[in-house]
Amino acid sequence: MYSELKKYCVKDSALIFDAIQAIERSDEGFAVVLDDAGKVQGVLTDGDVRRALLSGKTLQHPLKQHVRKDFLYVNEHASRAEVLDLMQARKIRHVPVLDEKGGLAGIHLLSSIIGAKELPNWAVIMAGGKGTRLHPITETIPKPMIKVAGRPILERVVLHLISHGIRRIFISVNHLSGQIESHFGSGERFGCRIEYLKELPEKPLGTAGSLALLPGKPSEPVFVINGDLITDIDIRGMLDFQKEGGFDLVMGLKPYMHQVPFGCVEVDGDKIVSLEEKPVLQRLINVGVYALSPAVIEEIAEEFLPITSLFENAIRSGLKVGAYETEFDWIDVGQHHHLKKAQGL
Repeated sequence: MYSELKKYCVKDSALIFDAIQAIERSDEGFAVVLDDAGKVQGVLTDGDVRRALLSGKTLQHPLKQHVRKDFLYVNEHASRAEVLDLMQARKIRHVPVLDEKGGLAGIHLLSSIIGAKELPNWAVIMAGGKGTRLHPITETIPKPMIKVAGRPILERVVLHLISHGIRRIFISVNHLSGQIESHFGSGERFGCRIEYLKELPEKPLGTAGSLALLPGKPSEPVFVINGDLITDIDIRGMLDFQKEGGFDLVMGLKPYMHQVPFGCVEVDGDKIVSLEEKPVLQRLINVGVYALSPAVIEEIAEEFLPITSLFENAIRSGLKVGAYETEFDWIDVGQHHHLKKAQGL
């Protein structure tokens, strides 16, 4: 067990007095209860201790019967955004991380997630599209506001940005924008500042053109993400990659494999030279996350410009364009079958 976790722990054979000491050591209002083998049995909060004392128990009473055994926990693969989502949904401030044997592998604290070192970077979420491929659903609700596991996709994006330290977020809106603005407001209840880039209905600007609506020149690279993505991409890692490489623009990439359902044939003129049965092809795909330098942002005009065209123009102009290739969970819910997959249907 990591030494820094010991201050949170108390044995299930201990007394209420020992639990109070552990809660005081943690300075987070709770303790994790372990058995002699080091397996987590539950948690005990300062509220649990108060209720035990008010019921007539003394400091020398065993704590075991007061342990909260129906506690919420996650495994070691849970992302910070997922954990933050759970904390806000269940209104709790701490989530133990359990390993495969039920031992304590870590602790997520709301204070450390929300209090992650604030980044000076702005983020822009693209949420203005009509989502025509998801009709009829998107005729009455913006695509980013479709719920997955009880929460709008766009809210998950916002929480992911916050968990990486981004506190100033712009949402580019157009189609049914009132629903987005009503849900997020100023961003105060999410622990960030949210502003809106509003395209005119008769003058769509595209995924890059709307960046011309940003209020002034940012001092640091801007992280741009599509509002219909479910991803745990390492935002800090991508921004560090841009800075260290001196890139003007960076595009997030992910390997994509596709198996051809037929046997393939290689020919040379009219002669067959090789056969390959149902080969697997791999390509790198654009996953809808980008980082753009302040200089690039400043040059964007208020006119229709897809972000892919911005990258193509940058390559032709000789700018330094980076490829941030990494393995991360990613689902684009732009089509009905992708949405059903995300919703577990």
